[in-house]
Formats: sequence, C-alpha cells, structure tokens
Amino acid sequence: MAKQNVAEQFVDILARAGVKRLYGVVGDSLNPVVDAIRRNSAIDWIHVRHEETAAFAAGAEAQITGSLAACAGSCGPGNLHLINGLYDAHRSMAPVLALASHIPSSEIGLGYFQATHPELLFQECSHYNEMISSPEQMPRLLQTAIQHAIGRGGVGVVTMPGDIASRTAPEKTVEHALVTSRPTVRPGDDEIDKLCRMVDEAERVTLFCGSGTAGAHAEVMEFAEKVKSPVGHALRGKEWIQYDNPYDVGMSGLLGYGAAYEATHECDLLILLGTDFPYNAFLPDDVKIVQVDVRPEHLGRRTKLDLAVWGDVRETLRCLTPRVKPKSNRKFLDRMLKKHADALEGVVKAYTRKVEKHTPIHPEYVASVLDEMADEDAVFTVDTGMNNVWAARYLTPNGRRRVIGSFSHGSMANALPQAIGAQFVDRGRQVVAMSGDGGFSMLMGDFLTLVQYDLPVKVVLFNNSSLGMVELEMMVGGLPAYGTANTNPDFAAVARACGAYGVRVEKPKQLEGALKDAFKHKGPALVDVVTDPNALSIPPKIKADMVTGFALSASKVVLDGGVGRMLQMARSNLRNVPRP
Repeated sequence: MAKQNVAEQFVDILARAGVKRLYGVVGDSLNPVVDAIRRNSAIDWIHVRHEETAAFAAGAEAQITGSLAACAGSCGPGNLHLINGLYDAHRSMAPVLALASHIPSSEIGLGYFQATHPELLFQECSHYNEMISSPEQMPRLLQTAIQHAIGRGGVGVVTMPGDIASRTAPEKTVEHALVTSRPTVRPGDDEIDKLCRMVDEAERVTLFCGSGTAGAHAEVMEFAEKVKSPVGHALRGKEWIQYDNPYDVGMSGLLGYGAAYEATHECDLLILLGTDFPYNAFLPDDVKIVQVDVRPEHLGRRTKLDLAVWGDVRETLRCLTPRVKPKSNRKFLDRMLKKHADALEGVVKAYTRKVEKHTPIHPEYVASVLDEMADEDAVFTVDTGMNNVWAARYLTPNGRRRVIGSFSHGSMANALPQAIGAQFVDRGRQVVAMSGDGGFSMLMGDFLTLVQYDLPVKVVLFNNSSLGMVELEMMVGGLPAYGTANTNPDFAAVARACGAYGVRVEKPKQLEGALKDAFKHKGPALVDVVTDPNALSIPPKIKADMVTGFALSASKVVLDGGVGRMLQMARSNLRNVPRP
C-alpha cells in the first residue's frame, strides 16, 4: 500500500472534521490537494470562478450549518483573492478553514514568481494563521487551525507550499479527537447577582438583541414577559428574535424603523443581548447599560457599561429569569408598542399609494411581494447597500427562514457567492439572492457556477442602475451624487446566454408572474427587476446637520421606507395591550 502524502493527509483531516466541500480555483501549488480530493469520496471540490466567491460561499455554508466549512486559493494572487470573503466570515463568526497554497518552500523570501506572504496577509482576519514548513507539522498544525476556527468562531488559515503538500507524510503522526462544537458559557454567580439587582431596581427595562440571541428566543420572550420589557433588535438579530414576539419594537441603527430607538433611550436600564452593534451614535449615554456577550472582547467596546456579563445569552437568561422579581407595570412597554405601531402606520403610506402602477417599480414593492411568495424556510442572501434596507424592513422572519448578508463587514457582491454556499448545503431548500446591480455585476462571473453545478438559486436583481446607498451617503454629506451610475445590460438576457432561466420585469403587474415562474423553474434563475433609483431610505433618527446636507442635494422623492407584514405584526401586538 502506497504511503500517504501530506495533501492526502490534509484532506482526510478536513473530512474527519466534517468538511463536505472545498471551494476554490485550481492551480499550480494547489494541485496536489485538489488531486487528493479527486481520490477522496468524502469531500468534493467546488470549482468557482473567483476565489473571493469561494470564501464567501464557505462562510455562508458555515452560517447555515454551524459547522466548519473550507475554501482554498493557489499561491500568490490565488489566495490573495480569498481575503475579502475571509474578512466577512471572520467578522460573522463563521467557522471557516482557509488553505493558502504557497510557492515552493526553497524559494520563499527570494522574490519568486507570484510570491506573497500569506502568514502576514491574513493576520487580521483570522484567529490562527500559520505555515506548514515541513511534513512533520502535519496533522497537528491543521488540527490546531480547525479548533481555533470552531472554538473561537471565525477563520483559521493554513499556508502550505505545494512541494510540502506533495511530500510523503510521516508514518507516526499525532492525531487527536477534533473539537467540532462549541460549549455553552455560564456567567459567574457574582455577575448574575449584580444583574438581578439592577433589573429589580429598574422601572423601565429594554432589551436590544443581536445575533447572539440565536437559539435563545424562548428565553428572551420569557424574560421580557416577566419584566415587561420592549424588545428591539439589530439587523443581525432580526431573524432570531422578531418572530412570535409580542414585545417587538423594531430595529435601531442606520436601517432602522419603528420605536426601537425610543425604547433604548427612554428606559432606565438597557440590556444589550448578544450584539456588537457598531453604531454607538444610536445608543443612549444617559441610562444604565448592561451587555451580555459570549465574546469578552466585545464587552464595552461600543458604549460605557455599568455591568459587563461574559456568557451565552441563553445560559445567562436561564440563570437570571427565575431570580428576578416579576414586574406588573406595563405602562412603558405598552407606550413603546403604541409608538412602534404608529411609526409603522406612518411610513407604510409612502410606498403604498398607486404602487402597483408606479414605473420604475418601487423596490419596496418588490421586496414585499418577494416576502409573500418565498418559501417559509427560504434562505435569503442579501447584497450590501439598499438591499439591506429592503431586507431589514420587508423580509418576515418566522424561526425557519434565514437571512445572511455582509452585515458586519459590509462588502459589496456578497449575495450571489453566499447563495452558492447556502444552496450546496441543501439543493431542495429555496435560496434567494437579493442582489443589487452593482454587487451582482462585480462578481457576475460566478453566475456560471450556478449553471455549472445546476444550483437552483433564484437571483432577484434590484436593478436601479446606480450605487443607491452611496448616493444616499453623498446626499447626507451635502454632496451631489457623482460616480454612482451604472450602465447595465439586460441581465435577463445575460442569464439566458449563460444557460439559465432569465426574465426582465419593467412593470409592476409583471412582477408576481415572473417570480412565480422563476421559483417553479428547477435550475438557476434570474429575475431582473428595473427599480426606481429615487427610492432611498433614511434612518429613523438623524441629526440636524444630516438633514441639512440631505436637503442640499435631494431634488428627487425620498421614501422613508415601509414595513410590509411587520405593520400587521405591530397591529396584532397592539391589540394585546390591556385597555383600562
């Protein structure tokens, strides 16, 4: 029996760690690893058209499954292309193992063709980043990288020269049981005691929730009921906390809506649950604030804290809720629920007037119809920019749907690559990429990946021929929009030329039929919807100087949003408010 080489050993360990696919582009120094995959039935090589797509796809797969995913790039420019997707995965706490293939080990440091320094390049977007310099370092180094990625939630990078990958693996190597899941973290008794006292002493408590509330919906609802607390959320917390939530007051931040801003500012105790919400301008500075987070480095880096609690949200609330005194006064909660419903009643009118006849099509209308027609367990991947706004305001969470985007890193062009990773996890699950024309065209080559693997991803293209969010940023700064216009082709025709289903929608009455036909199509499909470039969104609270800057530049209609089915939810919650 032939001895195993390092590349084969590398692939075996990935498979043992639960990796099903390795996304990347083949080439030179990476060839030994790709060949090892060819001969290993436990793992598939997924050939994409750009390595950035490989990293985004792996990050999305990891977010869907909660398990390790992997990507790879060949030496120099190949692995260099991984970096943007790895930044996104790392900031999303998605466990991803990245293989950065390298130039021949004898040429490192000598200015060789395609030479870079991966061990420096990926330092900031990884928990672990080391190079295999000899076969004897395998498999311990790879196992360590995997455990960093899984255990700390983020990226582990292994750099390996192609000649090392081809060498014979040592016969006696240390292989140990791999860590494949994370433990729960319970706060100390002192922190629970302090938090309990603060809750009992407060008259008005507000919860503000992020992605760290995943898996803690029941615990958050139980606690909110006991202390009569409004529950707001950040964008990444929406899918985990908004559904079946009678305490919902919407979202705060640049994409926000409803009464979340008021609820966080008019309470006397704000509890931040599992959120690294980056916009400190939207957080209060005159109320007591507690933050609960499983990652201690997040505690206090956005705002001054009165108490920092290191622990899982679910475990923290399981310890806390039985100990706090129940509150009977609902005045603050009911007032916030009414404010929330009133706020949504006001903004929803902005897009409903003659919307079925408005041309170009209102993007809010597209998002609202998409929300109604998509499956109850659909996965939505959302491009950065105005699509974030439409997703935040119109996609209705239900505990089964997933919404993935570059919500922490804020990269363009993420939706299509992330849809690839999400669809590979389950070909039978509906995956919808909400793409902007700017983001889609940036990595449009990987639409061919959908065709090559017959992935039934549905791309709904919000085509306003502009970089809409950038235009908004310019207007808020008092600047005229410049350099933001896109000259686009008929994207539906491009899709058909690629061998996929493509349809272009220019009138509102065509939209439902086009989406229905695309969703029925068994393979990849693209719906190119020509949307109104003047449909912009402003945050719920902006400063006077921002208003002035906006007024200087805005000569077109500015829509303040709209909220789709969330208005119905708010109305329903309002009906539950006790009447005197």
